[in-house]
Amino acid sequence: MEIYILIISFFLVALVYSSVGFGGGSSYLALMAQPFFNLMPETIRPAALLCNIVVVTGGTIIYYREGKISWKEIWPFLVASVPMAFLGGYWKLKDDTFFVLLGFTLLLAAVFLWVKPKGELHGQKKSIAGPVLLGGGIGFLSGLVSIGGGIFLAPILHLLNWFEAKRIAALASVFILVNSSGGLIGQFAAGLQNFKWDFILPLLVAVLMGGQIGSRLSARKFDTIYIRRITAILILVAALNILKDHL
Repeated sequence: MEIYILIISFFLVALVYSSVGFGGGSSYLALMAQPFFNLMPETIRPAALLCNIVVVTGGTIIYYREGKISWKEIWPFLVASVPMAFLGGYWKLKDDTFFVLLGFTLLLAAVFLWVKPKGELHGQKKSIAGPVLLGGGIGFLSGLVSIGGGIFLAPILHLLNWFEAKRIAALASVFILVNSSGGLIGQFAAGLQNFKWDFILPLLVAVLMGGQIGSRLSARKFDTIYIRRITAILILVAALNILKDHL
């Protein structure tokens, strides 16, 4: 029964998140970390990253074909985030430490999801140091708790009016893809134990289907701020439930 609940939930999460430009890693983690499922970090972490990769790969391809991905704009965010995500993925945490860190990370993610983006601002001069530091910090946290980091990066860039909305979504997709890959490689390098393909494979199929449907839905059909805030409330409740059991 538990796996069927997760399959349906992952499908819906992938559908909603991909329709607004994210991979869904924070919600996959929030679901799997609930005490009801009794899953350990060595199962949760790679499953969340693999699901992230499956969902955002489609979105990245779509943005690339639309000409929204500019490597000149994106590389400063990636140059430090990839090795830091690898380091975070390689770093082995005690189970309770992982769940506590995950709970507080999800609380932070809920706040970032709730924030309403500002209007666009063009012609802004951009430095290199800011993106490198921002990417590195988010990349390390992403590797530790096994999220892609787009849920933090995109709201920050919106608040700073860094790019137009479509380019921020494209950057977030690439950022999630490379950080999830870096974190997963770090986990494999550290030696994954109890890696369960029989558990993960049905979830990958679910998010593939949900992500493909969501990426083809026009975001204009949704009021994205309400989707983000409903998701923020759900993640907040999940985070509090995780912390209640591990603090």
